[in-house]
Amino acid sequence: MITLDNISIGFRGPQLLDDVTVRISQGDRIGLLGRNGAGKTTLLKILAGDITPDHGSVVPDAGNQLRVARLTQDVPSDIDCNVHDLIMAKADAIPGLAGSLGPADHATRESWEIEQLTEETLSRMDLRGDVAFASLSSGMKRRVLLARTIAAKPDLLLLDEPTNHLDIPSILWLENFLKSWQGTLMFITHDRSFLQSLADRIWEIDRGRLFDWTCDYPTFLKRKAAALEAEEKQNALFDKRLAEEEAWIRQGIKARRTRNEGRVRALKAMRVERGERRNTEATAKLNLQTAARGGALVAKLENVSFAYDDHPIVNDFSTLVMRGDKIGIIGPNGAGKTTLLKLILGGLEPTEGSIKLGTNLKVAYFDQLRDTLDPELTVTENVGGGSDKVAVGDKTKHIVGYLQDYLFTPDRARTPVKFLSGGERNRALLAKLMTQPANVIVLDEPTNDLDAETLEMLEEQLVNFDGTLLMVSHDRTFLNNVVTSTIVFEHDEAPGTVNEYNGGYDEWEAARANRVHAAAKDESNPRSNKSKNQSAKASRENTDTNKPDRLSYNEQRELKQLPGKIEKLEAKIEKLHAEMADPDFYQSGGEAIAATSKVLRDAESELETAYARWEELEARGSV
Repeated sequence: MITLDNISIGFRGPQLLDDVTVRISQGDRIGLLGRNGAGKTTLLKILAGDITPDHGSVVPDAGNQLRVARLTQDVPSDIDCNVHDLIMAKADAIPGLAGSLGPADHATRESWEIEQLTEETLSRMDLRGDVAFASLSSGMKRRVLLARTIAAKPDLLLLDEPTNHLDIPSILWLENFLKSWQGTLMFITHDRSFLQSLADRIWEIDRGRLFDWTCDYPTFLKRKAAALEAEEKQNALFDKRLAEEEAWIRQGIKARRTRNEGRVRALKAMRVERGERRNTEATAKLNLQTAARGGALVAKLENVSFAYDDHPIVNDFSTLVMRGDKIGIIGPNGAGKTTLLKLILGGLEPTEGSIKLGTNLKVAYFDQLRDTLDPELTVTENVGGGSDKVAVGDKTKHIVGYLQDYLFTPDRARTPVKFLSGGERNRALLAKLMTQPANVIVLDEPTNDLDAETLEMLEEQLVNFDGTLLMVSHDRTFLNNVVTSTIVFEHDEAPGTVNEYNGGYDEWEAARANRVHAAAKDESNPRSNKSKNQSAKASRENTDTNKPDRLSYNEQRELKQLPGKIEKLEAKIEKLHAEMADPDFYQSGGEAIAATSKVLRDAESELETAYARWEELEARGSV
């Protein structure tokens, strides 16, 4: 189909692509991987003809007039037309579409053929042509731009981070569409579930070289780990031999009497080879800072409802968020996921219901719009807050050295945020987040633009974090690996419906599939309605016997007193923690230390018991 022949390109630095030769065959589904800045987007631009390599060429098969279409990461913001006209338009007819191939960009097509292709594509992709493009959600805008690209009937489709800023339903739609699309596909993505579902071949750009792995993503991970291990062993053996030869040549006159010129030439060649070696790239070093332990309760929501202009966002939702919970929030774009986060943390007052927050909450917030970064300030100014030092645990580091842990060179650390790539902005925000001691971490779409290695490091830190995590994410693998429960917006059931499930994304999917299957089974069973009526009747008849006992007078008094008791216990525990954090405490002798530790353990045990009793009485009292 097409061959990249000895491609090289660099931008005032090490070669992004260094003498790359590789072939794309008809029907390939290629996932393009590499670190942020490795050259993935550059390779797509070369294939699309948007940029010319410094050396080498892109060679289609003989006689093949190849049509290549590229869908970029960014959604144009200045398009003022409806969906139908956007799909039909030539690339140079609408601002923001430069380089975006459409059906009208083929000079041989007649106007009737262009119109037919447009109508077929609108129908196939479930789009309305009369809707203004600017009025659509980010997910639907991406679908329209993909529709425009597909309508051009490309031989090779290039997608750059197609799942960025899409919600899970949109990602699933795109995934299923591309599975059925008959064409050759190459795509860049950080979404490991998407990659695993679609790719049958992996290209990896690593230190200027392109490695072609003819396998799926899970197999690639195993082979890549083995290859890196073999490379490390080979480099270690080479370095050992080089050190031995350097020691030999330094022996001076004694060595010169016996040395042979061939050995000297071999040593010179080894020096050149070692100097040209490009070592494996550094990995970001993430280190979450844990604040003083808060109370067992983080937030309690009871029958909470919230609406904007009579439009229900959350309706009659109750949940208990406890210390150590790791909760993923799932839902379509615009459903209200960020609103729910604000409700849980007390940033919004509910329309109905009540919210009780725990004590001593220290919240660190990673926001979807990256609003906590000032675009006019440099990375060092944003992360250090004007200081050239940052506190990391019990140590102090220079801000530039600290940012090197997040893969920022000194020059890049002094760059204004507005000039950073999406991946760099996310790493800057993570660097800022990690300086804030917290016992509650809130992440709003943290995975956009992060490479796989940084994602895995972040996952490890969050799994080991002993505080509470609240996270909005569309990344299915990330949710499966990190969260212990999910809160899901299911407005298809009824406006404002929010449900809670144990486990990660896969567990929610399984629970939903079981519910749909059970509903379908009931509908297909002619006796189901009769059975339901009989069950309802039996339930009503047994209400009195099944109903939990009402609270006695003493239990009602106990329930009223429990919140005050819990607050006192939490204050006591907080005071004990502060006392034990004082270095002078450990000069007081073993018996005093042991006694205080026992008091702390007893107080924590009593607090857990109080919470359990509170939940029990609350449940019975609300019946």
